[in-house]
Amino acid sequence: MSIPQEGGGSVEGIDDLVGWMSAGCKPRGSWRIGTEHEKFGYDKAGLRPLPYEGACSVRAMLEGLRDGFGWAPVLEQGNIIGLTKDGANVSLEPGGQLELSGAPLETIHQTCDEVNAHLAEVKAVADAIGAGFIGLGAAPVWRHEDMDRMPKGRYRLMTDYMGRVGTHGTQMMYRTCTVQVNLDFESEADMVRKLRVSLALQPLATALFANSPFFEGRPNGYLSWRSRIWRDLDPARTGMLPFAFEDGMGFERYVDYALDVPMYFVYRDGRYIDALGQSFRDFLAGRLPALPGEKPTLGDWADHLTTLFPEARVKRFIEMRGADGGPWRRLCALPALWVGLLYDGTALDAAWQVAKDWTAAEREQLRIDASRLGLKAEIAGRSLQDIAREVLGIARSGLAARARAQGFDRDETHFLNALHEIAETGITPAEELLAHYNGDWNQDLSRIYREYSY
Repeated sequence: MSIPQEGGGSVEGIDDLVGWMSAGCKPRGSWRIGTEHEKFGYDKAGLRPLPYEGACSVRAMLEGLRDGFGWAPVLEQGNIIGLTKDGANVSLEPGGQLELSGAPLETIHQTCDEVNAHLAEVKAVADAIGAGFIGLGAAPVWRHEDMDRMPKGRYRLMTDYMGRVGTHGTQMMYRTCTVQVNLDFESEADMVRKLRVSLALQPLATALFANSPFFEGRPNGYLSWRSRIWRDLDPARTGMLPFAFEDGMGFERYVDYALDVPMYFVYRDGRYIDALGQSFRDFLAGRLPALPGEKPTLGDWADHLTTLFPEARVKRFIEMRGADGGPWRRLCALPALWVGLLYDGTALDAAWQVAKDWTAAEREQLRIDASRLGLKAEIAGRSLQDIAREVLGIARSGLAARARAQGFDRDETHFLNALHEIAETGITPAEELLAHYNGDWNQDLSRIYREYSY
């Protein structure tokens, strides 16, 4: 989750909010790739989740990265809760999941170098304190009471609110991990085209990256339990955004949607002020109960946008949010998929041709089926496996057209290889895990830590 914003200028009305978003438009030569990925830390001795305090802990991890690798600390109420360096940051999810929000980079080669360097640093610190890290979409064994709460005011407020608006909110917060990529747009029209393709094809990413078939020590009936969780978290701030496919879609329409999503908080002077369920529209009018008479800043707006959780999210860039966390090959494959589809005009047009005739009801059903059936899901008479082959071919063409070389690699297409393997076999990562569980693991889930950790 994001580091809070402060300042940024005052807001007088909706035009200021629209202007803030439209300021994200960038010429093609300035487009960048930002990759974020989360992972679970655990104590190797007992395979328990890392607490915040202690010799083998989240704090020890952050301090080790700070002291050993030159990261600058981010503090809240005197507690280290994040790190920054060279345009990247390390932050904590509510249950102690460690997240790297990568720097905005030009190529997927650079992204993968960043991922590898980060995981090497994490492993060095973790080995020294007796910890391990694993990339999965959901914690396979731990229960909610096993998870320590990180000392972040934002998470205290969110935890209290989640039970009022859905049934799976705290599961998402404390026991899931994702990988996502953030990409740029050139104009309002370009944003709309990319958002529509991103939303429509997000269930494909869910299937290709499905990696959470276990929960609380047993199979849960889904291939992506993380995706299942999002469906019953908070309907006001999640979903497939059907309005994005309607005439008139643009920055103002997205702002209108965001204004009607209930608030979580306002951040002031290093602390989170409870604004749970209150209205940003009231805030614009100076009538926010949490801060009577005060109007928002652009920093408040930026914070509010981080509390919206649709399958693809717009800020000053677009975030792809449909994939489970996983091993390093797939951490590089996700940006390869979306850069290949969205950063080449011919590929973007071809991707839209795949999905343009799907209805809102079909897209929503595909979202549900992809989490349960993976590539066996169907839409408009086609299997998701068949669509995966076509879409990956489009992405490969898009990456080839970019022709971003590094070393012996003339382009970025090889980063898709892990996904091509999944599409050709039809076997998702979750189904691979289930085969081990019912086969050579003899239903012993402790094996997952030894065989799938970084």
